[in-house]
Amino acid sequence: MSQHTVDGGIVSVNVAAEKGVRKDPVESITLIVEHGVEGDAHAGPWHRQVSLLANESIEKMKPSCPTVEPGAFGENITTEGLVLYELPVGARLYAGECLLEVTQIGKVCHDRCAIFRQAGDCVMPREGIFARVLEGGEIFPGNGLVLIRTSLIVAAVLTVSDKGSRGEREDASGAALEEALRGLGVASVERAIVPDERDQIAAVLRRWADETKISLVLTTGGTGMTSRDVTPEATLEVFDRQAPGFAEAMRAGSLAKTPHAMISRAVSGIRGRTLIINMPGSPGACREQYAMIAPALPHAVEKLLDQGGDCAAPEPAAGV
Repeated sequence: MSQHTVDGGIVSVNVAAEKGVRKDPVESITLIVEHGVEGDAHAGPWHRQVSLLANESIEKMKPSCPTVEPGAFGENITTEGLVLYELPVGARLYAGECLLEVTQIGKVCHDRCAIFRQAGDCVMPREGIFARVLEGGEIFPGNGLVLIRTSLIVAAVLTVSDKGSRGEREDASGAALEEALRGLGVASVERAIVPDERDQIAAVLRRWADETKISLVLTTGGTGMTSRDVTPEATLEVFDRQAPGFAEAMRAGSLAKTPHAMISRAVSGIRGRTLIINMPGSPGACREQYAMIAPALPHAVEKLLDQGGDCAAPEPAAGV
């Protein structure tokens, strides 16, 4: 961590042996890989292994609830100096020597906590974040926070739209995907627009994969069932290998919300050392489905470039 600039610090570390109660500040906590905080009720093999809340967020509650302190909102780690809720899902940060990966921003509060009952509001559902543990160890108050800026991913967004290519429609979907990629910390994002023409789509994909350093391409548009929707066919034409998990994950996630997800014919795969993923055509759907795959993108590109580690989490040490 010493080679990176410190972005913030840890104010307090907090633990509770029961769920639904405030966590008590302690001298230190031990983070276990793919488990969470040792001795904490929320630890386990799921995506919300560790909770974090900024002290700046707690300060917002002081006017209506003057006695709130670190741990009162059920967070394991109270931070300062870093705007946690603006981090994208998939962002990685060091807390001391422990590496965390952000898995969720905010949460749905089903049972009103004591703070909400007292103040009529609670900041944790809006500004608290959750993470899983990639590298474990011990954390103390006073340790630094370091946000890892992803530099391996050189990305591009290809918008497939007849009207967009003629300048008759703003490329809102392409802009949404560029914003999302920059939030992940990619090194650069190239943009292009082509009409719904199979040969033109394939030509751009081939050029980016074969002649540039682009390692990730997201296409938007043309994945439905109209006669002009040919993006999947053009994309399949350029693949060396398929990587269907991304398209499958997006369809499965969307299917939980609407049966129309079955209409999507999006595909995902690899050409050379470039990962290509079809995305939907609307800005909202792009943001929604991108969030479903964002946590896997950095590691996928690392593996594609032969720079990633093992996919499986290390086995805990004996006795842990």
